[in-house]
Amino acid sequence: MKHFLSVDDVSDPEALVNEALAYKKNPHRDRQLGSGKTLGMIFLNPSLRTRVSTQVAARNLGMEVIVFNIDKEGWQLEFADGTVMDGSTTEHVKEAAAVLGQYFDILSIRTFPALRNREEDYSEHVINQFVRYAGVPVVSLESATLHPLQSLADLVTIRELCDNGRRPRVVLTWAPHVRALPQAVPNSFVQWMNRWNKADLVITHPEGYELDPRYAGNAVVETNQDKALEGADFVYVKNWSSVKHYGQILSRDPSWMITTEKLKVTNHAKVMHCLPVRRNLVIADDVLDSDASVVVLQAGNRVWAAQAVLSEILRKL
Repeated sequence: MKHFLSVDDVSDPEALVNEALAYKKNPHRDRQLGSGKTLGMIFLNPSLRTRVSTQVAARNLGMEVIVFNIDKEGWQLEFADGTVMDGSTTEHVKEAAAVLGQYFDILSIRTFPALRNREEDYSEHVINQFVRYAGVPVVSLESATLHPLQSLADLVTIRELCDNGRRPRVVLTWAPHVRALPQAVPNSFVQWMNRWNKADLVITHPEGYELDPRYAGNAVVETNQDKALEGADFVYVKNWSSVKHYGQILSRDPSWMITTEKLKVTNHAKVMHCLPVRRNLVIADDVLDSDASVVVLQAGNRVWAAQAVLSEILRKL
């Protein structure tokens, strides 16, 4: 593994899931693997779980970690080629990424889409510029369209809770939100689930919230949420804005919120969410405060997912 930007960079997702679970049992077994190596964590937007879990993972491997909130502490970056920089941008990514590549053995980046121009966001121009100019391995801490570390942790969680040889039924369900959110988490989750092929996946959402086919693949789509939830073993709840009507909120239908009543048709489903979650809008209190909720376990598995990824890259340095 040279870079970690999507599941396409992973030769064997199942092996990576197993590696993450092995680190969960013995976090410090490769304490010397990252000795003398430095991880740079560059944030263009805020983070809680991704930032802290990746720091912990790197330190479990013996790495030094430096965090840089470039949106607040650095120069405003320019990403366009051939531009005359006579506006608000001060430094071009060509120099910034190349310099950061001189400082770090592995560079990790978190970006965020503007949700105004689909072609621009889906080109992944920002993170790809860092890959192009840094000259060192780049790990995505979330990009405009994908969140691979989250998705790996999601698979680890499903595998951990359903390790009995049976294919679970996993339902990814849209839920209402007050803001327009990106498609990165659902895109990435579906992409990883399709590649992993260890579960039966159903996507449910209102009309107009179809995911980009390049990520959705041949996943079953059901616009009747109650029907989709029938017999589910896992229910992954997440809001996303429209892809077709890019970045728009087409519905705030409160009936799509996940409640205990809705879960009655499932197979005692475990409820997942990437966090942060807006209580009583996306998921009701009676679900989040019940034994059905595994959102904290899921967040905890972010450490082991990141550690598995970093160890794979370190072994190739």
